Amino acid sequence: MRLLVDLISWGLILAGSGFCVVGGLGLVRLKGFFTRTHAASVVDSAGAGLLLAGLLLQAGWTLVAVKLVMIGALIFFGSPTATHALANAAVARGLAPDREEER
Repeated sequence: MRLLVDLISWGLILAGSGFCVVGGLGLVRLKGFFTRTHAASVVDSAGAGLLLAGLLLQAGWTLVAVKLVMIGALIFFGSPTATHALANAAVARGLAPDREEER
């Protein structure tokens, strides 16, 4: 049973790491502000969520698991709010998505 939990948790950790790498490459390679913002939000939601899920399986029923759940809740609620506020601030300052820049 422990081997199955270890395999699932390592699969989640590797998948989360893959999302983080892809999101980091997106931040470097993408041209427009809004596409970079999207890449950063993917890292926060998918990458960090999968990493925390894998770590949660490794931690078991301990105080560490409670702390990981609290970190996950903060990321779950804070990251989309911050991304939305950042995009709204950019639009309020006059930055509009440019179709030519985004390609």
